[in-house]
Amino acid sequence: MRIVVVGDVMLDVDLSGEATRLSPDAPVPVVDVSGVRRRAGGAGLVARMLAEDGWPVTLVTVIGDDDAGRQLKEHLAGVRLVAGPSGYPSPVKTRVRAGSHPLVRFDQGCEKTPVPDVNPAMLSAVEQAGVIIVADYGRGVAANPRLRELLTRLARKVPVIWDPHPSGPDPVPGVAVATPNLSEAVRAAQALAPKDPEPAADKGAAGGKDGSGDHAAEAGRILLDHWRSNAVLVTRGEQGAVLLRRDGQDPLTVPAPRVEAGDPCGAGDRLAAGLAVHLLAGRSLEEAAGLAVHDAADFLAAGGVAALPDRTTGPAGQDAETGVAASDPRSLKAKRRPTEPLLLARTVRQNGGTVVATGGCFDLLHAGHVRSLTAARELGDCLIVCLNSDDSVRRLKGPERPIIGQLDRAELLLAMECVDAVLVFDEDTPEAALERLRPDIWVKGGDYKGARLPESDLVESWGGRCLTVPYHPARSTTGLANALAKVG
Repeated sequence: MRIVVVGDVMLDVDLSGEATRLSPDAPVPVVDVSGVRRRAGGAGLVARMLAEDGWPVTLVTVIGDDDAGRQLKEHLAGVRLVAGPSGYPSPVKTRVRAGSHPLVRFDQGCEKTPVPDVNPAMLSAVEQAGVIIVADYGRGVAANPRLRELLTRLARKVPVIWDPHPSGPDPVPGVAVATPNLSEAVRAAQALAPKDPEPAADKGAAGGKDGSGDHAAEAGRILLDHWRSNAVLVTRGEQGAVLLRRDGQDPLTVPAPRVEAGDPCGAGDRLAAGLAVHLLAGRSLEEAAGLAVHDAADFLAAGGVAALPDRTTGPAGQDAETGVAASDPRSLKAKRRPTEPLLLARTVRQNGGTVVATGGCFDLLHAGHVRSLTAARELGDCLIVCLNSDDSVRRLKGPERPIIGQLDRAELLLAMECVDAVLVFDEDTPEAALERLRPDIWVKGGDYKGARLPESDLVESWGGRCLTVPYHPARSTTGLANALAKVG
């Protein structure tokens, strides 16, 4: 289950304040700095995001033996770090903002360096991965021949997500998905096929009002062939992404929800992290891509990198925010628990807690649902809802259902204080989901009272119990839907 992030790290510094006047020396704004934030950037940011979500993550990289390198290690508290020496100064990128507007960026130690060596500990850590993210920032880690040979071999067994950089090497053959942004993809494709005509109007579903979907599809096809990846996901900012697959299917447009965000920094890292989590959970690439695009949008809507908590270690080696020892796993869980259902269940069990699960379509949430879910949550230490997918609901309820799509149904459930996680399943019954989740208690509504639940044998096979909570017959989704239809 361990996620391994491989790539280049840097120290990101944000200077923020207000600019209300011009300098008397030159017509440039004067920023009165009111805040200074430092954080791990590059591959370090990807690892931090995953650790914040509670995932066991290892970062494989090289770090300079200098003050910036020591600060980087402090800001990676809670991440398992396997780092070799870079032999060069640690890169530092300093951004200056006035309000929400970036003014300038200063780069120190960011010039191109020779490809660094990798040591046996670094290679061993990569081999332990359940999924790998290569976060290439052009500093040479992803170009190391021994590492590339290992990644090529592992790509046949585990998903590899490769976030390329214009100054870095091509992805190794066989990666599950490469994730260039639109400008990177177009530039790389033009370098590979300079005599190809400009992208014409796309005949498939990848187009957009600004034509970026056409360019993404054309560039993605070229990169798919040249890189020999299984898929290429070309990201287009607020326009979402376009997914190209080696199986010959048409380009798939992945829309993004509209969000108000001033600083897009970190969105690509959030997308790569989301892809890894969803692929590790067993989702298809198409579903993982859709969820990862939403993850990136949610990240920006929540404030982006500016909203990340400070995880440096304090005077006693404690987490600066939680006050827990940085080496203690609770340092990343004292403030929040993972919402990925399988990881949440494992975390609760490891801490001696009771995992409760329930299931259903939850097409139109009503008071009966709220009461039943609240009662179920009181039976243990977390509540995970097994939610029928749209296709599953359609087979069970008919072509007019569901009224609300699965992503919105899951979001509504997660907004309830009593629901800790949602596991969407595509089968007609929840048995396969239960087999993966293995809850201590499986809860159904009181309409089953007196009858043995269909899932009883399965749940009892691992020592679990099946219980019922009160049923509220006057409240039902079907009755609500019929009433709404009459009103309409």
